[in-house]
Amino acid sequence: PQGNMLSSRCRLPHGRSNLGLVLGFMAISSIRAAAVASRIGMEERQCESVQDCLRSCTKRLGDIRQLHSKLTVQTRELLSERARSQTAFAAPPSIHSSPSLAAKHPNMLSAARSIIPSIHLRGGSAGRTASSPLTGAKGARMMSGEHGYDYDYFVIGGGSGGVRSSRIAAGHGAKVALAEEAKGGSTPDGGFSGLGGTCVNVGCVPKKLMVYGAHFSHDLEDMRAYGWNMKPEGDVDWTSFMEKKNNEIARLNGIYERMLGNAGVEVIQARAKLVDAHTVDVGGKKVTADKILVAVGGWPYTPEFPGSEHVITSNEAFFLPTPPKRAIVVGGGYIAVEFANIFHGYGSKVTQLYRGEKWLRGFDGDVRDHLTQEYKEQGIDVRFKANIAKIEKNDDGSLKATLEDGSTLDADVVMYATGRVPKTKDLGLEEAGVETDGNGAIVVNEAFETSVPSIFAVGDVINRIQLTPVALAEGHCLADTLFGGKPRKTDYSDVPTAVFSNPPIGTVGLTEEEARKEHGNVHIYRTSFRAMKHTLTGRQEKTLMKLIVHPESDKVLGVHIVGHEAGEVIQLAGVCLKAGATKEHFDSTIGVHPTSAEEFVTMRSRV
Repeated sequence: PQGNMLSSRCRLPHGRSNLGLVLGFMAISSIRAAAVASRIGMEERQCESVQDCLRSCTKRLGDIRQLHSKLTVQTRELLSERARSQTAFAAPPSIHSSPSLAAKHPNMLSAARSIIPSIHLRGGSAGRTASSPLTGAKGARMMSGEHGYDYDYFVIGGGSGGVRSSRIAAGHGAKVALAEEAKGGSTPDGGFSGLGGTCVNVGCVPKKLMVYGAHFSHDLEDMRAYGWNMKPEGDVDWTSFMEKKNNEIARLNGIYERMLGNAGVEVIQARAKLVDAHTVDVGGKKVTADKILVAVGGWPYTPEFPGSEHVITSNEAFFLPTPPKRAIVVGGGYIAVEFANIFHGYGSKVTQLYRGEKWLRGFDGDVRDHLTQEYKEQGIDVRFKANIAKIEKNDDGSLKATLEDGSTLDADVVMYATGRVPKTKDLGLEEAGVETDGNGAIVVNEAFETSVPSIFAVGDVINRIQLTPVALAEGHCLADTLFGGKPRKTDYSDVPTAVFSNPPIGTVGLTEEEARKEHGNVHIYRTSFRAMKHTLTGRQEKTLMKLIVHPESDKVLGVHIVGHEAGEVIQLAGVCLKAGATKEHFDSTIGVHPTSAEEFVTMRSRV
């Protein structure tokens, strides 16, 4: 019957006609299959092109490495940015380089190309590059605003606050440049700073490495109590240690530079100073910016007196050729207390002088007294109400310090750690109309805005709380507020901090003195004990723990500890205070045994 369907001129025997039909259908199917395969191949090639485009963009946008999963979020951010700059912006379709979506977007390549102009706002692409007004600047990106200046955001200073703020601002789509004058803290001729600021170069990081090193002398003494019968005596290979320390600082400088470059921030090694509200002189060349951030940090302060040219500060202490045999440390703050510990640990005979009655001003009274006793127990000569009147250099190169009471001290090194001042000298602040206080700190409001609305400042230069994490928080808040559409303020309450003395200090919240002044008759819980480790070593070193509690609400107002791992413990105590923990919360928590920290949840009797 199927044969009857064929033309009479093509009539074939029944079996052969079926074969013809089969062959015909096979031919038609092959043609259709080839057509489908061709279309699939075209779409696959289109997808491959899309992937190439996206990979190219991602490479230029180091901070958006997972572009496929974040395009929608980026689009919302870009829409917000464009709306704020009053520029029309058409939202791109959400495209992923997946073959399964090809059917929804017949021409994926053109769709992907429509996304590329939007991505330019995030830092340029392979197809288009932004120009930089500065020769040799790295990581130039397209402008996010239509203000006509060279940059959206120009940051003066590559310290903690400046680096964080510039990186976050670039992530929000701003065209950002950062100028840092110093070359890095891996050598003494690097300007005692560099990318990462004081903390990375001549502050927190190298200081903590030296604290680690200094404590090994105690460990070598203690190990014999635990069966290790090796002699603790031996020479310190200071040169090797300094080399390793400097290599680590150089490594961190490189990480910061790559991090900024990947974020699209132009990094310029040059001195920058303000010219006016929107102009910066960068190594002799003037550039403009819609907004300017000053984040130049602080600098060690040394008073002038006869012979003051012979003293060093913490800057030079990180590059001493050998550990001094005799050291005088002048000051009573973080840095002085920490370096007295470092020098003592490396075998120096240390005298610490402080002109006040009690060091560590602003810390809880019990903490201050406890550490004083610990230092004296270790053999550090701590003298209060003492100050140097003059310093003379002896024939053998050593130093003779005459104190105000007429007594004298001989030393190989006299280090002053008598505070830090904002590094605002010759920065062009007065010419630009930026107000400063009597100490040279830049005056800002809650939004870090100076007396000039387009100029902002964060970090040690505003002299609020001189801590690296605070500068980081300030810089981040500012960038979110200016460029991220997320206005917020920095919360300075309950900031945890540590002093890397021996034993170290951890503190957060109110001191007893502050709490009594603010809340009256507060409840105090305090304990002092010898840590388990020293039951065998024989050391008389004591750990101090203290809680300050509101008498009515039972809320914990302050947590203080002097003891090993205090810095680690106090970080979580800070979380507790932020969460509003009460003494009942502490009491109901099961302790970790045997640890010193369990004392915080077992103190029941008030003092």
